[in-house]
Parts: sequence; structure tokens; C-alpha cells
Amino acid sequence: MTPEALVERAAAAGTVLFLSPHLDDAVLSCGALMSRLVRTSRVVVVTVFSAAGPPPHTLAARSFLRQCAATGAAELYEGRHEEDAEVLRRLGAEHLHLDVPDALFRRRAVPAPVARLGRVVPELVHRYPTFRFDIDRGRVSRGDRVLVELLQARVRRIAEEVSAGLVFCPIGVGRHVDHLLTRSVGEGFPGRVAYYSDFPYNQVQSPDHRYVSAHRLQPCAWDDGLARKLELIRGYRTQVDALFPTGEIAVAPEVYFLPSA
Repeated sequence: MTPEALVERAAAAGTVLFLSPHLDDAVLSCGALMSRLVRTSRVVVVTVFSAAGPPPHTLAARSFLRQCAATGAAELYEGRHEEDAEVLRRLGAEHLHLDVPDALFRRRAVPAPVARLGRVVPELVHRYPTFRFDIDRGRVSRGDRVLVELLQARVRRIAEEVSAGLVFCPIGVGRHVDHLLTRSVGEGFPGRVAYYSDFPYNQVQSPDHRYVSAHRLQPCAWDDGLARKLELIRGYRTQVDALFPTGEIAVAPEVYFLPSA
């Protein structure tokens, strides 16, 4: 599919729904295309994993808070909500935060003795105790399987309420579990789902070729409006320094994957 055909399809859909794993991912990966689509379509961004959790936090979560120069998780996520709402308002898109806890903060049900021990060793009570060996490895916990079903039902209701004719979701470059779970939610819209390549992770990694092949997906590049996208990305003040420590944001075409005819 050509870029022009992609825009035409979105315009015909009327309302376009973007599923964002976190409070910046949709703009990071799709900000340029979204800037074009708002001219002809209603654009709604649904952010799935947009909440923190109470302390004590795992070492991975504490490291993330330090990277964001945050004094606490609740305060950070309150600021992230405000940032996302402001960026999407400037963009001309609507937003909805589902407030499911981020993988860094999701807990699992454990017996009382383990829960007490978890006050000292938080990793024991968290569904994803580490970033490097759990969250970043694409190892979706069995405990999240029910979560996918609940999210699919919830997002389906939202899609019906806004009459979404086209749904974008991440293809999962980088294999962050929250991105893979959001992809699974998008799979619940056969015939009207398109996938976006996860930026900035796609600058050093590639999509899962087996997934692309199995779903008969064809890539489509979009390079109009990239300067505008950079402005929007900088609106995520709590995240931009951690994501781009050199201060430079790569100017790269956005890539989308759509089912072949």
C-alpha cells in the first residue's frame, strides 16, 4: 500500500484509533502520520499502560524513576498524563488513558507469607521482577493472559463508541511485554488493523520477521511531517532525556505494516 492509499483508507474510516502501550508511544512512532490524519479524520489515542503502582518498587522501577528524575511514581505518572494530554491536544487528537499499571509496577497474587517478604524484596511480588530478563525479553507472564481478554473487550467497546474504522497498534519491535500485549489487543480487530513500527527501538532492532510473514504484512513508509513530530516528542519532558540521552532525536520515516490484499 502506498502512503497516499493509507491516508485515503484512514479518511474513509472516519475515526482512526491508535493503541499506545505507554504515555508517549503513539506520538513517538506515529506522530507524523497522525499530524496528517487529523486533517480528514477523527483521531483517538487510547493509552493502555498508563499508571504506576505503590511502593516498595523493584530495582528496575527505581532505576526508571531515577532516569526520569522523579521523586515518586505517583507524581511522575500524574505529570505524564498531563504531558500526553497537552501533546495530543496540540496535535488535534483525542486521548483516553486506561490506567492499567505499567509492567514495571504490575503485581501478582501471592500467599500472605510471600507478600510480607515482598515488603523487603519487592521483586517477589511483581509480575515482571526485572527489566532486562523479563520486561525487555518479551516474556509475557501467564498472569497477563486474562488481562489481554479484558483489554480486548474494553477497547472493543471504545472502538464501537467512537465508530473506529481503522485501528493502529504496535508491531512489537524491541519485544517490550507491554508493546506485545497491546499488539495482542489490536489483533482483536481483524480486517481493520494496521501495525506501526515501534520508535525509537526500530533504530537498532527489526520487527519479528516470522510475525510479519505469518500475518502477510507489507511495509509502508511515511516521511511527511517529521519536523512537526520532533516538536511533539519534545513535549514529553519527563521522558525525552531518558529516551534520547544525547539530545538528538533521529529523523527517520515512520513505518507501517498492513495486510496484503
